[in-house]
Amino acid sequence: MKKILGMGNALVDIMIPIESDNILDFLALPKGSMQLVDIDRSNAVLSALNDYQKSHSAGGSAANTIHGLAMLGAKTGYIGVVGEDELGGYFVRDLIKAGVDPHMIHSNQETGRAVALVTPDSERTFATFLGAAIELTAEHLGIQNADGKMQNAKTSIFKGYSYFHIEGYLVQNHELIRRAVELAQEHGLIVSIDMASYNVVEANKDFLLSIITEYVDIVFANEDEARALTGLEPEEALLELSKLAEIAVVKTGSSGSMIKSGHEIYNIGVIDVTPIDTTGAGDLYASGFLYGLAHGKSLRECGELGAILAGNVIEFMGSKMSEERWEKIRGEM
Repeated sequence: MKKILGMGNALVDIMIPIESDNILDFLALPKGSMQLVDIDRSNAVLSALNDYQKSHSAGGSAANTIHGLAMLGAKTGYIGVVGEDELGGYFVRDLIKAGVDPHMIHSNQETGRAVALVTPDSERTFATFLGAAIELTAEHLGIQNADGKMQNAKTSIFKGYSYFHIEGYLVQNHELIRRAVELAQEHGLIVSIDMASYNVVEANKDFLLSIITEYVDIVFANEDEARALTGLEPEEALLELSKLAEIAVVKTGSSGSMIKSGHEIYNIGVIDVTPIDTTGAGDLYASGFLYGLAHGKSLRECGELGAILAGNVIEFMGSKMSEERWEKIRGEM
């Protein structure tokens, strides 16, 4: 069975439903964006929302995708950094419970956290404190041992895997991303990248274009991210992205998604659901898509599997679904 390795910012999501966009304006958080904040700003946001209901889940874009793949039964691994604290332990236990092989590095810094504010239209806005997650470096990619101690491993982390999935949020560390995709290519892995928030794409546009052209086989982007990278609307952006990577996917929210590879274009619809929170929808779409691809499905089938997972997760607050829902999904698939 083909194995899939992910790498990303290891974060714990703190989900907070809010009643209006006015709160985002008050907190100076642009709706739909991911803003990087320091620990003081993160604490200030939480303090301002102290009376609001909160829920926690292990998150980070790539971790969500890898977790979803593992819940489908795929063999997976994950590279990231967490702190030696309660949130770090929670994150690692969540991976192990799902069946993910953790290639974790442990830090004295606090584990990163993403405060996600969810408006009534199910849109989410992130104030993200990276914490220990930002300590992931190119040098860590030689680590193989399970306890994350700094040792020179003779066996590459990438050995034995067939796919390597990275999140766009990491592209701000150019050295890390370039080394990771170089190693993945050296070991013959198929490389996929899921774009970050549109503002992260805008700030790293030239680097992203270079990396995708040289190393990436599959690129996932929502319409805002695709527009930020190409300057084009979804359909034209899909055509442009397909010139850079073998498979291009542009997700268009409630309209579904579009996939292009070679001369073929597939328009994928959505399933009928009652949305509560869009957090994790794109990440879980990638889970379904990559699961299908690893099992020899057609691109249309891959897109349909992605749509099933994305549709199901938005009926939950946060990026995680109940075991009962996963059983239902596995039965349908």
